[in-house]
Amino acid sequence: MNKYILVTGGAGYIGSHTVVALQKQGFIPVIADDFRNANPVVLEGLRHILGHETIVHRVDICDKPAMEALFEKYAFTGVIHFAAYKAVGESVQKPLAYYQNNLVGLLNILALIEAFEVQNFVFSSSCTVYGEPQGAKEVSEATPKQLPESPYGYTKWMGEQIIADFHRSAPQLKLMNLRYFNPVGAHPSARIGEFPIGKPNNLLPFVTQTAIGKQAHLTVFGNDYPTRDGSCIRDYIHVMDLAEAHVAALTYLMNQNEGLLEAVNIGTGEGTSVLEIVKAFERITGQPLPHVLGPRRAGDVIEIYANATKGQELLGWKARLSIDDAIKDAWAWENYLATL
Repeated sequence: MNKYILVTGGAGYIGSHTVVALQKQGFIPVIADDFRNANPVVLEGLRHILGHETIVHRVDICDKPAMEALFEKYAFTGVIHFAAYKAVGESVQKPLAYYQNNLVGLLNILALIEAFEVQNFVFSSSCTVYGEPQGAKEVSEATPKQLPESPYGYTKWMGEQIIADFHRSAPQLKLMNLRYFNPVGAHPSARIGEFPIGKPNNLLPFVTQTAIGKQAHLTVFGNDYPTRDGSCIRDYIHVMDLAEAHVAALTYLMNQNEGLLEAVNIGTGEGTSVLEIVKAFERITGQPLPHVLGPRRAGDVIEIYANATKGQELLGWKARLSIDDAIKDAWAWENYLATL
């Protein structure tokens, strides 16, 4: 059996770390990425970590003929679909761009896996499909999905609905939605990590950029939420744990004899507040972190963290790394970028 795995958005943050994890388990990742939200420096990092060039095709997933050519060339065993816009705040400002890119790209990939009889498909979904949790802030896969708080969230919510409807028409396929919580950190080599284009939209890269002097200060969006310190609470998962979850998901699908559709939370099961991240960064690095308190940000959920039991039971996967590990690795990555 050939082991070519298509990784859309594979030059991005989570995608590049998953490429490393796939290679470690004997798969041959094929990256499809147009680098609109990625930097070519990641290819040098992958070469350093893996010891060889990675297969890369610069292609837009919304360009269906170009994507079809990849399916004809490689006869993929599976697809991991990352490629999508992902910033909550930006999606509020640019909703049409998010719907166009995220949904058209998904539709193209699903049509191609059906046409080329690719049996195994892992979708990069999000805990945003749960919306603002009602009652308990710990959510399991059985927690009812709520209407999301942002256009980004809607693209994941609608993406899962599209996949569910698609599976009813193609029940022989094996499909899995991985509902991420909040990826953080970098590869321990400090050669790949999160590389925001422009001003960061995610917390930890903004923290590290502020500490190193690229940003004047960090704004904590809201300190009057009904949480233990007034700031939003999230389940922060190390990106290497998240990458390994994708390989576990793909392997699980490949070992099944019948078609299926599953959803699995990928998180640590613990919540950490924004202000706790700030304090942890200062404690771990010894660097002062200039920060100010600002107004709430449109689209933000107050508090959410994973019940991660299903991932352990179904996939044999569990998060191993801590928030301290993530901060150390992210800071090492930021310092490496400063040498380039």
